[in-house]
Amino acid sequence: MATIAIYSLKGGVGKTTLAVNLAWCAATQSARRTLLWDLDPQAASTFLLGARKPKDAAQAVFTKDVAPEKLVVPTATPRLDLLGADTSLRGLDVLFHELDKKKLLTKLLAQVGRDYDRVLLDCPPGITETSDQVMRAADLIVVPVIPSPLSERAYAEVADKLGKRAALMPVHSMVDKRRKLHAEALARHPDWPVVPMASLIEQMAAKRAAIGGFAPRSAAAQAFQALWTAIERRLAG
Repeated sequence: MATIAIYSLKGGVGKTTLAVNLAWCAATQSARRTLLWDLDPQAASTFLLGARKPKDAAQAVFTKDVAPEKLVVPTATPRLDLLGADTSLRGLDVLFHELDKKKLLTKLLAQVGRDYDRVLLDCPPGITETSDQVMRAADLIVVPVIPSPLSERAYAEVADKLGKRAALMPVHSMVDKRRKLHAEALARHPDWPVVPMASLIEQMAAKRAAIGGFAPRSAAAQAFQALWTAIERRLAG
């Protein structure tokens, strides 16, 4: 089992759409038994996959009041399951601090991940106790970066603070090559994978599905598929 975290210091950079589409690719393109674990109290991945949110039970996984596998539900995509989020995760950073168990998430992943080939984590933004747990637990951290000075600055901070502790994979997200700043950023980092800005990505919220499920031939779907192929190669290497 390999764990891939989708993480960013900033919000609004396409983190959740990356998580959902990459999980779909893992389950469909690679035929992997896949779990998407939503750790963000906004529960956007949980919503996009069409699942009902658990009633304030998500944090109970970390206090051992509920076994994580008890909250896992299947999605409409074969081989893709979800461990959903809810607003109780707003207190997760405080809980991690109080419990003072640095590898708690690692241990829970070993428990719930026994039935899966790939586990993807949709992480809340910020450098927090939760992100500290994620850095210890994940085999690879995928970091979406909008091609803009502020987003690149945020990634540089992540790389400075966490790059020595975890394998990072930056990805240019929400890219519009017609914009000068975007084109210049892509030229600076030609080896970074690119996910374009697309109206289809916005349609995910209405259709509550990954792009590959309703527009498999689109440029956006192909970009996610290419990114997943790169992730698999990185894990294999």
